[in-house]
Amino acid sequence: MLEKETQVLVIFPHPDDEAFGVSGTIASHRKQGTPVTYACLTLGEMGRNLGKPPFATRESLPDIRRNELQKAAKAMGINDLRMMGLRDKTLEFEDDEKLTRIVRDLINELNPSLIISFYPGYAVHPDHEATARAVVRALQEIDPSNRPKLHALAFARDTEENLGEPDVVNDIRDVQEEKLNAMRAHISQTARMLEMLDEGIKTNDPEAMKWVTNERFYTYEWEA
Repeated sequence: MLEKETQVLVIFPHPDDEAFGVSGTIASHRKQGTPVTYACLTLGEMGRNLGKPPFATRESLPDIRRNELQKAAKAMGINDLRMMGLRDKTLEFEDDEKLTRIVRDLINELNPSLIISFYPGYAVHPDHEATARAVVRALQEIDPSNRPKLHALAFARDTEENLGEPDVVNDIRDVQEEKLNAMRAHISQTARMLEMLDEGIKTNDPEAMKWVTNERFYTYEWEA
């Protein structure tokens, strides 16, 4: 059972970032009746997968991914989806204050008790890292006594070496189908992985079952 929150704010840069790592957690919060807002910074319009043979062009991909994101939000039970309109693969070049302000404005509007995003330094992709840094900058402005919790995804190769075991492990077995449906919604980018995952679940493969059994987070260590 998850700790009951008053409001959850999820901030990721790309459609499908939420599906792989946190869609079970999101669905669990929604089943508890907790409001969840998902702010997706870009539409992932520079995604590499255009299909073989191509199902999309660079011009049509944004609309495809927007529709997929909306379907994923519905699968997770999210009613408040924000598409923030930034450009894919450019977040590392955005003005720091602009990105921080986007996060700050969301926090001021929603007053979340929990924020879910990436862990800076352990999120691999430049857009992931830029998002993580913006979230941390915005939260650092808030007095620690009023600061929302930050549960962060970290998956760089040296994560456990430097951060240890995850601080939060959410059991998502009760919302396995919701998670799979969120991943299926992003079919333009996830088709091959879903084939392997479905086969692994059928055979109870431990690596496959990890995806639909629990979701793991680190709590950010704030400087004194």
